[in-house]
Amino acid sequence: MDKILVSACLMGHAVRYDGRSKPLAHPAIARWIEEGRMVTICPEMSAGMPVPRPQAEIEGGATGEDVLAGHARVVEISGGDVTEEFRKAAENALALATETGCRYALLIDGSPSCGSGFVYDGTFSGSRQAGNGVTAALLKQAGIAVYSDRDIEELVARLATGEAHSAV
Repeated sequence: MDKILVSACLMGHAVRYDGRSKPLAHPAIARWIEEGRMVTICPEMSAGMPVPRPQAEIEGGATGEDVLAGHARVVEISGGDVTEEFRKAAENALALATETGCRYALLIDGSPSCGSGFVYDGTFSGSRQAGNGVTAALLKQAGIAVYSDRDIEELVARLATGEAHSAV
């Protein structure tokens, strides 16, 4: 059975930068928990970052791929450079996904770590841009299919199709 790496905040854990959670209410979540598919992680906490912590964004309109390539930094609203923490967070998430056999990831969108549909543009103005966070980018590079919380129906369909094919 295919496992799913999931952002801890989506599972109701108060681990976001602001000390809150962002639980995802969907009937598939309870079923996947019951089936033992869900593997929960907060990448930032796995790298030792506190809760709460200063808001962070990828600078200069860049993306997680740019951070991984060494062409951009992740900075806090206070100006602190947390690039290495975000790289470590991504490595930890990939290691957990690999160890537990996760072929899929369900991540909170907008995060400089977990964002997979959009990230914020680095100006701390609330402006969004298309792109991946650092963890989402690394997981995708490793061949893990990444879905945002907004795309859960696509993941439900993908799992249903995959199970039908494996049963044949």
